[in-house]
Amino acid sequence: MRCMLEISGKHQDQSDEALLQLYLRSSNLELLGELYARYMHLVYGVCLKYLENREDASDAVMHIFEKLISEIPRHQVRNFKSWLYVLTKNHCLMELRSRKQVRIRRAEIKKELEFMESVDEMHPLDRDDHSIENELRECIRRLKEEQRSCIELFYYQNLCYREIASKLQMEEKKVKSHIQNGKRNLKICLENSHARKEET
Repeated sequence: MRCMLEISGKHQDQSDEALLQLYLRSSNLELLGELYARYMHLVYGVCLKYLENREDASDAVMHIFEKLISEIPRHQVRNFKSWLYVLTKNHCLMELRSRKQVRIRRAEIKKELEFMESVDEMHPLDRDDHSIENELRECIRRLKEEQRSCIELFYYQNLCYREIASKLQMEEKKVKSHIQNGKRNLKICLENSHARKEET
């Protein structure tokens, strides 16, 4: 990593504060490189601790050096080593936060894709597909009375199982059974309707 920075070693006897002031006056990156090189092994150690990957830690070391160029002029750095530690730690935490957000977004996208794929497998009643509304209504009309009543109350009047059971004076498990059987019969009816259309 040291070879990636311009380090002459001319100012080994200078203190951190003196070298930092020289850099601030001259903007000479060689001076900043020499100052940073003194603590690069510490920066790498902190990065490795947080990022848990040697390659990522090495990349972070170089990114942090690049960050020094913009950050140092904006701060009054009194103790370079302590300030550098805080900067390194914050950089690693931001990187971890970014990774977490990427993972969360990937999980969200995966869920969205799974939902989109499952929509086609959902029952037409659950999809709220207006393009087949007329066919669906006709198929509902053909259902047995109990199935038709339960379907209409559940899907079109938004009543819960308990409310439907009370209204129709039947057990809740009967309501669930009528809805389940009704949905199955509706699907068959719609499939037959589409098959007839394709034949004509």
